[in-house]
Amino acid sequence: MVALSLAMLLQATPALPEHRIADIFKPMASPAAAEKDIALLTIAITAIIFVVVGGLIVFTIARFRRRPDDGDRVEPPQIYGSNQIEVAWTVIPILIVFVLIGISARVIAAVENASPPKHALHLTLIGHQWWWEVVYPDYRITTADEIHVPASADGQYATYLTLQSMDVIHSFWVPQLGGKVDLIPNRNNYMWIDPREPGIYLGNCAEYCGTQHANMLLRVVAQTPDDFHAWAAQQQQAANEDTAVQEGKVAFEALSCVNCHTIRGTSANGKFGPDLTHLMSRTEIGAGVEPNTNENLRAWVADPQVAKPGCLMPSLKLTDKELDEVVAYLETLK
Repeated sequence: MVALSLAMLLQATPALPEHRIADIFKPMASPAAAEKDIALLTIAITAIIFVVVGGLIVFTIARFRRRPDDGDRVEPPQIYGSNQIEVAWTVIPILIVFVLIGISARVIAAVENASPPKHALHLTLIGHQWWWEVVYPDYRITTADEIHVPASADGQYATYLTLQSMDVIHSFWVPQLGGKVDLIPNRNNYMWIDPREPGIYLGNCAEYCGTQHANMLLRVVAQTPDDFHAWAAQQQQAANEDTAVQEGKVAFEALSCVNCHTIRGTSANGKFGPDLTHLMSRTEIGAGVEPNTNENLRAWVADPQVAKPGCLMPSLKLTDKELDEVVAYLETLK
């Protein structure tokens, strides 16, 4: 069973490189590239300021240090009221600040007002404590914690995200694809990404949102357009009907799981927890807290508080027989 789960995980995202180190200086999308350029300009300007100020301090220490032949009570020459120096250290910093503000505003406006390309994917990302709901309205797909998008080296594809929150303030951040944007209750924020290369880009919530903030991870899976459309077509299907695990399905539908989770094609239509229709197509569970394997899935269903203390999913205190049946059923949801 474990081997089957591993094979299924490999099939879900075939041959995609995983960018485990989120290097902001190696951008893989247009918004991130623009932000990298302005970051380098800011670093260059502040580095020059550091060198100039540090150099003047070192020069002053060396040039006006006390010498052995100075008398015990010799006071260095005092200079008062230099208008030129006061104007210089007032005007120059103001000019630098205005330059940085102007360039930043221009870059932000250029990113936010960019015209959509020929092919634009629209999705809604909803932050929950502590997981991500991903809704594709044009495809009528709802999934969790993994955002599948098309990649395009020529800029013909882009993904536009509407960001919402169901509870507290969260913040979406995938460093190689774009900057941080907050998800705020009762407000829509917007951003877009256009990954240049297929791959898996790691991100996380960047705004403290409670006990399990550090375990609110996400993965952006950028695929070739053909692979993305194939994934979308598979996700649009109803849950797999496997008669071999009918007892597990009956057991699942008899539990309170159906009040929180949705499995399309069944009586389960809860909205408080992640959609489980294609649970086993995801590589991780618990918003990245553990790999999605048979052993981890069984432990999660038995008591999610062990892996993610404080999460809003309770332990249902299932018997071993119930646990075996429910897990066997969930593993068919590919």
